Amino acid sequence: MKLSALSNALGTHLENGSPDIEITGVAGIEAAGPGQLTFLANTKYSRLARSTRASAVIVAENFPPLDAPMLRSKNPYLAFARALELFYQPPRYAPAVHPTAVIHASARLGPGAHVGPYVVIQEDVQMGANAVLLAHAVVYRGAKIGENFFAHAHAIVREFCQIGSNVVLQNGVAVGGDGFGFAKDDRGQWRKIVQSGPAVIEDDVEIQANACIDRASVGETRIARGTKIDNLTQVGHGSRVGEATLLCAQVGLAGSTEVGNHVILAGQVGVAGHCKIGDGVIATAQSGIPSDVPPGAVVSGYPAIDNKLWLRCVALFARLPEITRWLSKTARLNPQAKRGL
Repeated sequence: MKLSALSNALGTHLENGSPDIEITGVAGIEAAGPGQLTFLANTKYSRLARSTRASAVIVAENFPPLDAPMLRSKNPYLAFARALELFYQPPRYAPAVHPTAVIHASARLGPGAHVGPYVVIQEDVQMGANAVLLAHAVVYRGAKIGENFFAHAHAIVREFCQIGSNVVLQNGVAVGGDGFGFAKDDRGQWRKIVQSGPAVIEDDVEIQANACIDRASVGETRIARGTKIDNLTQVGHGSRVGEATLLCAQVGLAGSTEVGNHVILAGQVGVAGHCKIGDGVIATAQSGIPSDVPPGAVVSGYPAIDNKLWLRCVALFARLPEITRWLSKTARLNPQAKRGL
């Protein structure tokens, strides 16, 4: 694809380059070579942009000039994502049902379905048009699924769960597994609490590998429209996650957690049960959230506190031995100060 055509397709402004340069692919800025497109959004790494062998670089509108051809964009990362779509086409799956698939007679699949080897679709399942279920995917009885559903190998949708349109389940996802609910009886034994409520996944959600969305004991567990859930994430029973939220790798939500819209919980964030996380909250990696967080807050650490305060605290940790020695010396030299400590 010529650079001028690529620039038009991405909605960028071509600067400092021939429009007839042929672009054959995309690559990271350090690995890119002639004929490839790369991107850079952060001026912190501008030295890489000056040394790259790529034939063109997507940059922000205010990025300093480069010798290489530039495609200026308001959102370089998004432009690069669109470029990837132009140069990489994922496999397409023709409508077909593999002979080893088991589909109950009462199940209803829309037109255009691709059902792979050893897929199991149980009774009373309803599924919209253009579903793709790859090997060993399983849909339990009574599940209702919208259009353009894509279930990778070994994804599971449990009984009576509801899934909207344009939902992707990556390998090993479990939607609607039993929530972790047990009550201790008079003999001190744990008695299982029936998990009767479904998991509900709204439109345009993607859930990545080996994440678990538990069903509820009563009511429902709900993932709202446009939310993206990373690998190995746990959403506990009865939780609700708002629209366009990101749950990054290994996030854990205990039961009945409420997460607002446009929230970002970075890797390994843990949230205690029955907490409310307001709209627009950002929790940095490995934060532990034991209580409610107001809308718009940026929090870090455990227990999670304001991010700026946390950074100041972290800066002091390495100096604690020095501070302790200073305080001890001060107390020895000034007994009056010791009594005040």
